[in-house]
Amino acid sequence: MTPQLHLGSNTPGGELPKGQGGGSAPSPSANPSYAELCVTSNFTFLTGASHPEELVTRAAELGLAAIAITDRNSLAGVVRAYSALKELARMQTEAAADGPKIRSQQVTDHSSRQTVPHFSGDTDAPTLPNAALPKLIAGARLVLTDSPVEWLALPTDLPAWSRLTRLLSIGKRRAPKGECHLQRADLLEWGQGMILIALPPDPLEQSKPTRADLLAVVRRFPGQCFLGAAPRYDGRDQARLDRLALLAQGANLPMVAVGDVLMHRSARRPLADVLTCLRLGCTIDNIGTQRLANGERRLKSGAEMARLFHRHPAALRRTVEIADRCAFRLNDLRYQYPDEAQNGEPAQDRLERLTREGLHWRYPAGPPPKIVHRVEKELTLIREVDYAPYFLTVHDIVQFARSKGILCQGRGSAANSVVCYLLGVTEVPPESITLIFERFISKERGEPPDIDVDFEHERREEVIQWIYDRYGRERAGLTAVVIHFRSRAAIREVCKVMGLSQDVI
Repeated sequence: MTPQLHLGSNTPGGELPKGQGGGSAPSPSANPSYAELCVTSNFTFLTGASHPEELVTRAAELGLAAIAITDRNSLAGVVRAYSALKELARMQTEAAADGPKIRSQQVTDHSSRQTVPHFSGDTDAPTLPNAALPKLIAGARLVLTDSPVEWLALPTDLPAWSRLTRLLSIGKRRAPKGECHLQRADLLEWGQGMILIALPPDPLEQSKPTRADLLAVVRRFPGQCFLGAAPRYDGRDQARLDRLALLAQGANLPMVAVGDVLMHRSARRPLADVLTCLRLGCTIDNIGTQRLANGERRLKSGAEMARLFHRHPAALRRTVEIADRCAFRLNDLRYQYPDEAQNGEPAQDRLERLTREGLHWRYPAGPPPKIVHRVEKELTLIREVDYAPYFLTVHDIVQFARSKGILCQGRGSAANSVVCYLLGVTEVPPESITLIFERFISKERGEPPDIDVDFEHERREEVIQWIYDRYGRERAGLTAVVIHFRSRAAIREVCKVMGLSQDVI
């Protein structure tokens, strides 16, 4: 019997309340095609109440055509969403092949504790035998310092992705740590090739006109711009959507439906309120109007959105049209290594020269034939996959550290490489261990090897500054470390939000 794919979890809270277009969920055949283009994950810190993995999984459960992760001035949440979607695809393939039933699977690092759905029959989630997984759209929500209008930026191709990352880098470099200062002029300079969806202030609350803010961008990027319309679930949505439609018409902008999502299920509303309190530095008793009025800032099916936008059906159809235009995929990215050629000597030739020089200083009495054979094999593979610049970059960094007396040591799978040993990156003699070079580098994997080098803590900053000086600050960066709340710290912060005194905590 072919296993069935169950996408979702047992968490309650999936339907609209009665009186807001809810009722029972429509059948899959009656579910209009819809792409959610405005989703905030918990990588918009202290705002989003769901992990990217949860959002992608829920989108698959709802049968959405696409989902765009659009965190505030950030692309950080997209990577985990991409990993989760890959895992869902793998599980779906195994199910179609009558593979074994699979329980919950980890899809990111273990510290996130996030899981994707499993193949089993003991769940109340909908059963989707051959569910088409949603398309993932990478994007960002651009918040400008000189305009009340926010913009969803969705790159349509690889050059547009490059411009978006450059735009965000500019904003972060000019701002204090943890902030991003972007102006409308930045968007006008770097927005080419992106779908730009304007999110104006609430037209029922905002007295200052926003038409001029819209027109400046619309005239710069004709055919790329849309006006996003999001319900607020306060009883005034039809008037709000009608007002937005008039604004769109006046600015010559097609209107598109968005959910302005903060959570994958409405059960996360209490957590969203706690996060708001942490962000504002207040308690739950005095959060006031900043509290969410309900749990409707969740992912919705096409049928639910169709009911909300029944007077504006074209706005719903445009979501899928926009998703179709967004052809960029994260797997289109390839790292471009610095050109490490020196004095006209190509990178591969330089690597081979340094490696053979290493044979002499590592083995003054002559290298064993086995080592010579391994060297030729590794150099041939490095040439085929064009990784010579990568090895040279690591070599040059290590050589700088040692020239300054900075202790350093290569470790990990790089110990399986004779070339790394001959370059001085690692110190373990290859003849003393069982080498499995394929663990380190492989054409089949299609990804660069991982060379880890540890530097002494007290002088690590010297190495970092040398890298900045050599390659330029605009071409070098530090990887981000995401700090997670541990149980005790999380309990302590929530207790503060609840108004408990320090002695009680």
